[in-house]
Amino acid sequence: MLPLAERLRPKTLDDYIGQKHLVGQGAVLRQMIESGNLSSFILWGPPGVGKTTLAKIVAHDLERPFYTLSAVTSGVKEVREVIDKAKRTAVVNSGLFAAQVDQRSPILFIDEIHRFSKSQQDSLLGAVEEGVVTLIGATTENPSFEVITPLLSRCQVYVLKPLGKDDLQELLNRALEQDTYLKSCQLEIKQTEALLRYSGGDARKLLNILELVSNSGVKTIDNETITQQLQQNPVAYDKDGEMHYDIISAFIKSIRGSDPQAAIYWLARMIEGGEDPKFIARRLVISASEDIGLANPNAMLLANTCFDIVNKIGWPEGRIPLAETTIYLATCKKDNSAYLAIDNALAKVRETGNLPVPLHLRNAPTNLMKELGYSDGYKYPHDFPGHWVEQQYLPDELINTIFWHKD
Repeated sequence: MLPLAERLRPKTLDDYIGQKHLVGQGAVLRQMIESGNLSSFILWGPPGVGKTTLAKIVAHDLERPFYTLSAVTSGVKEVREVIDKAKRTAVVNSGLFAAQVDQRSPILFIDEIHRFSKSQQDSLLGAVEEGVVTLIGATTENPSFEVITPLLSRCQVYVLKPLGKDDLQELLNRALEQDTYLKSCQLEIKQTEALLRYSGGDARKLLNILELVSNSGVKTIDNETITQQLQQNPVAYDKDGEMHYDIISAFIKSIRGSDPQAAIYWLARMIEGGEDPKFIARRLVISASEDIGLANPNAMLLANTCFDIVNKIGWPEGRIPLAETTIYLATCKKDNSAYLAIDNALAKVRETGNLPVPLHLRNAPTNLMKELGYSDGYKYPHDFPGHWVEQQYLPDELINTIFWHKD
């Protein structure tokens, strides 16, 4: 019998749970599917939020040939073989009219695309650029770091979020109502708090836990039963996936809280658990910019250097620069004013739109622009004592607005 998660995999957008910002009425991916004008994109989100399912629904609804590769098991050879097949399919579908190839191009789905090497990603560029295939990638890692720039520029990136409690509850109800085996178990649901909490926004994890409990002969699901079952079967609910997010959260919060003892402990937990060293190093760079910021700008330089070193040497030696950087960041003074300032400014931009640049701040490379007042009245700060002069730099509507607050 297929696993419960596979038995309940939705086949249509209407059955798809979660990600309303992408597939709800009027949302970007739904519009793309309904119009039939599909462009290449990458789905970025944690495990179990529907990346693979969404790719399959897209291919099914658009009736496109669907090829799939796993970056874990596939190399350049496999990529080229799939592209050759796609070319033959595209020619057949287009009736030899090249103008229609883009409209009917096969879909190439690459799971865990972040694991593809640069050369493997390079081998995709031509096919994606020419429309031989429409690429759908899935990744749990930030594409900005893991996908090469030329490929990233050819794809939209859509962020998938962990499923909320309402989504998980809907999934639980559907499983109990639709799955023949679960209905035969006659489970009584008394409490769902532990079940939803252990699922951690991961649909697959929720269904795995539910399947584990039902297979154990339990007839009543409550918080105590779920906790006991998972303590007895710790790997059944994808412990590595849960630890990936829980421990990195504890790690970053320990650094933010200036506790080097806790920070080094959580680092050790990640190392011992086989976490990707680049993932840890990236989070250190983020911590240095977000939590330490202007209190010690050198922290970001050190964290970035650590990332480069870990990239070069890997495990096990990589644990040493990671430990040095972790302790350094944890013991630094903290300042998140730059982080808050850019978020304040972004909020104001979204609120006020494209406000005009004051005329005196605009360049005037042509006579016409000079006649229109561009650059007129601009004061060059270096011409004044102390290299500073009072002058308006913000748009008229935002004069005296404060984004950055100095501690």
